[in-house]
Amino acid sequence: MKTHKIIFLLVVFFTATSISTAQKSKKAIKTSPQKVTFYIARHGKTMLNTLDRVQGWSDAPLTQEGVEGAEFLGKGLRGIDFKAAYTSDLGRATQTTNIVLQAKGDKKIAIIENEGLRETNFGSYEGDLNSKMWGDAAIYLHFPTTEALFADVGKKGVKEVLSVVKILDKLNMAEDYDQVRTRTQNALKSIAEKEATSGGGNIFMVGHGMAIGTMLSNITGEEVPRSHMANASVCKVIYDKGKFTVESFGDTSYIEKGRQSIGK
Repeated sequence: MKTHKIIFLLVVFFTATSISTAQKSKKAIKTSPQKVTFYIARHGKTMLNTLDRVQGWSDAPLTQEGVEGAEFLGKGLRGIDFKAAYTSDLGRATQTTNIVLQAKGDKKIAIIENEGLRETNFGSYEGDLNSKMWGDAAIYLHFPTTEALFADVGKKGVKEVLSVVKILDKLNMAEDYDQVRTRTQNALKSIAEKEATSGGGNIFMVGHGMAIGTMLSNITGEEVPRSHMANASVCKVIYDKGKFTVESFGDTSYIEKGRQSIGK
């Protein structure tokens, strides 16, 4: 009788151990980080873009041209399955996100707003002419013209210029380069980690030209100057095993693909 009881207890023990091990193994597989592919787009063209005015945290709706560009982008992204969509909480970005997904046919994808993806805050220069802000920066940095300033910025990047805008800002609200980079990278890394641990996949994201360039400037671990991003252009960024890889920057081929698909 005692022998049977011992055998019974051993069976129960090993069965419970096997179930526990299987559950742990299943849990480990479920939470293992997977590769995330980001398609990060700049918003469509807006009224303030058209008027050549400073547009950071200030906002304006998309023009007809901007709407069409977002629609072309959506059509050009057909065939890519998105798991989720993230956007800056500024109106031009959320408007672009909705237009792109509707044109693509992804009406049921969850859209998540994130203020960390906002454009640079330009303080008292918000809504002013770009020529005024950049002209003041040129004078402060002792450049003879704005064109001369831009030529130098093209070589060195915008870090020094944003520092000057912050100094000249009368509202004490403007952000410098490091503030924008820290804010946007924290947002991107948080999203990447979340999506990696929930199965990975393709993620659509909409942000802003200068903020995206700043965010990706050293995301791979090396300082890399980024060129101007056209409205509705796309950066493809891979997050895998805790590291980022920028596969493309400011790619307009998706827009052209969508444009060419009209009438087919």
